[in-house]
Amino acid sequence: MCGIVGAVARENVVPILIEGIRRLEYRGYDSTGLAVINGSLQRLVSTARVADLAAQASRAQLKGHTGISHTRWATHGAPTPANAHPHVSHDEIAVVHNGIIENFEAIRERLQKQGYCFVTQTDSEVIAHLIHAHYHGDLLAAVTKAVREFRGAYAIAAISTREPDRIVGARAGSPLLVGLGEGDHYLASDASALAPVTQRVVYLEEGDIADVTRGAYAIYDENGTRVSRQAVTVKVSGDVELGPYQHFMQKEIFEQPRAIADTLEGVSSIEPEVFGASAAEVLKRVEAVHLLACGTSYYSAQVGRLWLEAVAGLPAQAEVASEYRYRASVPNPDALVVVISQSGETADTLAALKHAGTLGHKHTLAICNVATSSMVRQTELTYLTRAGTEIGVASTKAFTAQLVALFLLTLSLAKLRGRLSEDDEARWLAGLRHLPAAIQSVLALEPSIIAWAEQFARKQDALFLGRGLHYPIALEGALKLKEISYIHGEAYPAGELKHGPLALVDANMPVVAIAPNDTLLEKLKSNLQEVRARGGELYVVADADSHIESSEGVHVLRLPEHAGLLSPILHTIPLQLLAYHTAVMRGTDVDKPRNLAKSVTVE
Repeated sequence: MCGIVGAVARENVVPILIEGIRRLEYRGYDSTGLAVINGSLQRLVSTARVADLAAQASRAQLKGHTGISHTRWATHGAPTPANAHPHVSHDEIAVVHNGIIENFEAIRERLQKQGYCFVTQTDSEVIAHLIHAHYHGDLLAAVTKAVREFRGAYAIAAISTREPDRIVGARAGSPLLVGLGEGDHYLASDASALAPVTQRVVYLEEGDIADVTRGAYAIYDENGTRVSRQAVTVKVSGDVELGPYQHFMQKEIFEQPRAIADTLEGVSSIEPEVFGASAAEVLKRVEAVHLLACGTSYYSAQVGRLWLEAVAGLPAQAEVASEYRYRASVPNPDALVVVISQSGETADTLAALKHAGTLGHKHTLAICNVATSSMVRQTELTYLTRAGTEIGVASTKAFTAQLVALFLLTLSLAKLRGRLSEDDEARWLAGLRHLPAAIQSVLALEPSIIAWAEQFARKQDALFLGRGLHYPIALEGALKLKEISYIHGEAYPAGELKHGPLALVDANMPVVAIAPNDTLLEKLKSNLQEVRARGGELYVVADADSHIESSEGVHVLRLPEHAGLLSPILHTIPLQLLAYHTAVMRGTDVDKPRNLAKSVTVE
């Protein structure tokens, strides 16, 4: 969450700072701001979007060769001009910060006694004042002393008017990198922010501090020792333009056939090596699988758990990463720990991965959409989903790509355990390769879903029902609806309906049911009758051969085909479209829903 860009260059850096945070705006958009050194420290902030900040900078004809910028997702303090970054101390030090300083109150109290005046509600303001308190003409030394006092997560960039051609950055728990230009240097929390000026970057490791000037940079580890970190070339995806679509979320829903085809690229047979060179040796020793994730990724983990037990015959559990790290657990050193994240920077999932290591789990796998992410660099095995850049806060194509990766993992483990026949392998490979075409057929049903959305847009609540593999998809459908339309959505296993949720059902409560033609279909039909008997309005996502007919109060959307175990991937698509079109009709900000951000890098 939040985005940082810093630049020290021969040219005016204001356009670089603004374009950088524009590219990161999906990570947080409660407020934006920048500060440049041009003789004095000049600061601009906005509680609107980056476009407003750009307009302010243009009117002020703001210029400078050194500066920092920030787009904020609010943690401490409301989105107000005072709370917007950068934070300034004595018109001399300016700081931008991602993360949370957990011990900020104690530091603030001490600094107040020293005469420092605080004007914000944020935890971040203490960083600027603490650096100022330690500053004696050397910004690197001041930042080094300051960060040693912090508890919590941070990525920071600091500048000082007394050293106008220098930026110092530091990270612990939040990503930060140095961008390498031709005689210019940059800092950013994500490589995509620097795509217009450089693709050569150096990723800081945990505890690193970067000293950046126009002509050089140096990196120091947490012990203050100068270290060398490898420079890499990052090819930032070019699919960040909106094109003919109304919103990025709409674009990304329709990109799913291509995203899944790209995720499957090179998979001609089921071989463990797609997860890494050592995967065959690691996976054949696995006795259980523990999946850890948050949000939408957690729902993919729930589907994966069911696949793993049904097909590979392995005990599996899916757990919310933020809960796992704070409970007493019984570790199994022979379990494979799978962490799932679109960004690879999800703070709770990274912390859960670290916690698993302290418990003795030595086998780890990341399923991730970003090749250069912290998660990918910290796990033994990796599967990159290759869904491309996902701008919309509500995940769509990354989710279905995660499901494909989890199904490949399931088949690989099944094959290693002698539970996958040649015929089954060929059948499921054919099913995977057919997914892009099958999804395209589901997308063609959009007009019918728009008609549903016209009804949902007038509601305030909705129930989602699913059974077996499709209960997590019901959860995902409810999450999508609440994320972007602000309609309260809840999901239940359909068999649980009569154990409480049925009390909510009336003519004003739409009920969405996922009804694939599987072994649980007849049970589900009984649950649907319970809804109709109470006057509930049913919206059923069914397969072509489910034999559920439309009638008064029963609206049926028929998918063109049934995909067997892969059915959850197809049934996800109508729920994404329903949430999207409902949100559009309600006039919400689809790509940037209130209070949310794309990459959750704080606990």
